[in-house]
Amino acid sequence: MTHRTTTPLADRFGRNITYARIAVTCACNLRCAYCLSEEHDGAASSGNLMSTGDIERLISTLARLGINKIRFTGGEPLLREDIAELVAAAKRTPGINTVSLTTNGVLLHRHIDALLDAGLDALNLSIDTLDRDRYRTITRRDRFDQVKENLESLLARQALPVKLNIVMMRGINSDEIGRFMEYTRNDPVTVRFMELQPFDDHQIWRTGRFLGLDRIQELLTEACPELSAHRGSSTEYFSFSLPGSAGSAAIIPAYTRNFCSDCNRIRVTADGAVISCLYDKHGVNLLPLLQRQACFEEIAALFMKAAEEKPENGKREGRRGTVRTSMSEIGG
Repeated sequence: MTHRTTTPLADRFGRNITYARIAVTCACNLRCAYCLSEEHDGAASSGNLMSTGDIERLISTLARLGINKIRFTGGEPLLREDIAELVAAAKRTPGINTVSLTTNGVLLHRHIDALLDAGLDALNLSIDTLDRDRYRTITRRDRFDQVKENLESLLARQALPVKLNIVMMRGINSDEIGRFMEYTRNDPVTVRFMELQPFDDHQIWRTGRFLGLDRIQELLTEACPELSAHRGSSTEYFSFSLPGSAGSAAIIPAYTRNFCSDCNRIRVTADGAVISCLYDKHGVNLLPLLQRQACFEEIAALFMKAAEEKPENGKREGRRGTVRTSMSEIGG
């Protein structure tokens, strides 16, 4: 049986780290304008990535370090044929209470039954428009019909909590807030309108497409004047609902608002780098330890080193130099 260590993972500023985002691939089947360019160097996608066994050992170690929540990300995690196996491994790990996944939904129909059987607790689906032509423009792929069908099927099941992630972009999808809000009327879904972040592979960040919290809130109020506001979680603090609705909405000010003081996350990239902060430039290389099946103490020491390097305000410090260019490189 896995036993919890007596020294939970914490940084030097007293923040306990209880949430790990694990990228299981850096490959993606879309090329979104705010994430991965068509010309992005795909060498990492075919490089030395964590195996199923590596990830299982990683999860076991994280649980002993006090991590109780795991989210599988990418790239696109459903490109891993063993994704349900990884979910099941996390679910049976003592100490892990919640296992979730973020997907673009393209391949959801192939995996949803196995994911539910494995015990997946929650799913975030990224879909930035409800217009087929716009979808092709944003993602550079013609996959809208499949994603829309998968979304409708997922909501009809009502088998687990679902959140829709919508990256808001001025002049691209900023007129669709009302359409997305219709999902909340009858389905217990959380629709999350998210600010663009500067991890767009040098594509649109500097082209005036950014839409900030205040403007998103104005557009939301204009589209749905009957909204009522209520306080949610730290990341979904700006939370709203329509009268009598089954679901809710949230604005995620991922760029303009600083979440650093409440950060309880650590990330592991698909090639085994431990990243203590979204703005971390390098990370700490974990993969060699996993591959040689190093003991718990060695792997734990590496995570403690990474936690020690977690900055008090990563957003401010990260702007001083070059950061990873794409969320696909960082892991969700």
